[in-house]
Amino acid sequence: MMIMDINNKIYVQELDNYKDYLKFQKNYSDYTILNYENDIVEYLGFIQRENLDFKTVEYSDLRFFLMYLKDEKKDDNTSINRKLSSLRGFYKYLANEGIVKSNVFSLVNGPKKSKKLPHYFEYNELEELFKVPDILTPIGQRDALLLEMLYATGVRVGELVHIKVKDIDLGRRSILILGKGNKERFVTYGEYCEEALKRYLQDGYIFLNHKNLDYLFLNQHGDALSERGVRYILDQLIQKTSIHKNISPHMIRHSFATHLLNEGCDLLTVQKLLGHESIKATQIYTHVTTDRLKEVYYHSFPRARKNDSKE
Repeated sequence: MMIMDINNKIYVQELDNYKDYLKFQKNYSDYTILNYENDIVEYLGFIQRENLDFKTVEYSDLRFFLMYLKDEKKDDNTSINRKLSSLRGFYKYLANEGIVKSNVFSLVNGPKKSKKLPHYFEYNELEELFKVPDILTPIGQRDALLLEMLYATGVRVGELVHIKVKDIDLGRRSILILGKGNKERFVTYGEYCEEALKRYLQDGYIFLNHKNLDYLFLNQHGDALSERGVRYILDQLIQKTSIHKNISPHMIRHSFATHLLNEGCDLLTVQKLLGHESIKATQIYTHVTTDRLKEVYYHSFPRARKNDSKE
């Protein structure tokens, strides 16, 4: 990555202001803000290298930036589109603040996206994963709840680490979630998650919470668990299984949505459960479940196969 000249106070100040805007007004997670920052820093480094002014950059200049990403950096289409999205948001903010005349990135179309289906876990893989934590220890009880709650609710990792005990309605088995854009929604959890939650609150949580914090998920030092901490825990857990897949909180979220659709849940309900503003963001899961539909068809339709020994 190109490193921005830290002596350029204008760049630093505007970027810091934008990061504050994302954190306090848009309620973006630290992890998301870091990704935005990395994309913007790379762009500002290119701007400096080409002796351009970020306030007066023109559309023709951005074509050279795209060439830099594709030919010099060898970024794939997904990375390029993500970076353009970050910069589109940055320049929209600058335009609203009157720092630039217009959002020049609104004119830039990224390369065509390749359809990439979300990765998810099969039911049996999750069952194996759920058996890993040692529920006789405080850390194990926390990790067991972390897995159950991610899968039972489909929440984002940034939403998970901000859950407070007071947000949970034990009687209704529901949790008040503060999502993107400070939008609130309720998520429901089932009996497996309920069992893990009660065990943790009655034992492991008391042991870990020696700093008397309100947050549900705590690390071994008694501080609120971070998004990076959740990812580290998941990496450690999957290494103790026979599963040969990378793991992330979002992959468990994908599994939540995919399994709901496989069991007949309608798309609009899944959209609400995931906290998606648009149904378009949820529609990608319909492609995933096509495999499930084909499986049911071949096993159920009498004239789907001529011979049982052939697929």
